Amino acid sequence: MTSLVVVAGLAGLMIGSVHIPAGTAGAIFLHWISGGVLFEPTWREAYEIIVVQTRVPRVILAAVVGGSLGVCGMVIQAIVRNPLAGPSILGVSSGAATGAVVVMRFGLVTLGAFTLHIAAFLGGLATLTIVFWIARTGGRMTPTRLVLAGVAMSAVLSAFTSLLVLTSPDPQLAARVLFWTLGGFGGAQWKLLPIPVAALALGLAVMLVQARRLNLLMAGDESAVALGLNVEAHRRAMFVLTAALTGITVAVAGVIGFVGLIMPHIVRLMVGADHRHALPAVALLGAAFTIAADLVARSIIAPLELPVGIVTALVGGPFFIWLLRRDARSLAGAP
Repeated sequence: MTSLVVVAGLAGLMIGSVHIPAGTAGAIFLHWISGGVLFEPTWREAYEIIVVQTRVPRVILAAVVGGSLGVCGMVIQAIVRNPLAGPSILGVSSGAATGAVVVMRFGLVTLGAFTLHIAAFLGGLATLTIVFWIARTGGRMTPTRLVLAGVAMSAVLSAFTSLLVLTSPDPQLAARVLFWTLGGFGGAQWKLLPIPVAALALGLAVMLVQARRLNLLMAGDESAVALGLNVEAHRRAMFVLTAALTGITVAVAGVIGFVGLIMPHIVRLMVGADHRHALPAVALLGAAFTIAADLVARSIIAPLELPVGIVTALVGGPFFIWLLRRDARSLAGAP
């Protein structure tokens, strides 16, 4: 999986409106990251500017967003014990986008990008809270109610976002909102990277510390309680953590759906369900997937770019349908 990230990252440095040969792109990157120690510059200066100032931050942002969404999806599926759960299916991504759009609509960006991060986090956390309140009945959450509540909240938030755009006096707001609702990495800059990179590093570290407890939750609430786990407190903490990570990714890259849904399933097939191994693996696979999706998005109708969310939806939508059909067949064959 690390090799996949490296290969996808190198392709991300090569491919674009200006094609740069693989050897040149790799040499420029190594020259830059080594502080000029490795390789004597024999390439055009324009190539170095394109790679270092434009494509490296774009690849890093895509990798961080994919890794964050992958680990969030895996954790959410563990804490609700529902393989169909994920940041986009449960409405967290839509809530985070709505929070950011509200800030832009009413001109509340007092702290710059930090305001968008905070608003996206609060929007995602509020949405997740409402979805779980709706889905909880008799002290339990059923998978069907959870998915339906998430879909319903996503629809409501989408309508609310559209209302904000239509009633806005700013004619440019619609173009900016398109970014939040479909996602993309075209606005990647070095100054945007510290917060999402730090959030992923810290969030993944916390999740790895909690990996054994996540494994217990997969065995059921009764078993987890019998082994001494405070299930409700643990769930609340993980909800806040996943909402924070999702909110930050939405703040820097918009809504990119299905990554948090499909990557955990693929990783479990490859390395098993033990979160001590699955969490690092899903972070790497999610990173490689979003880098590859970004490459497709900026290559398929070049020189124009598709929103990355369209590419991930075209891949993730059929996969989600397959999951539903697989569950339906397993239920039909159950005694």
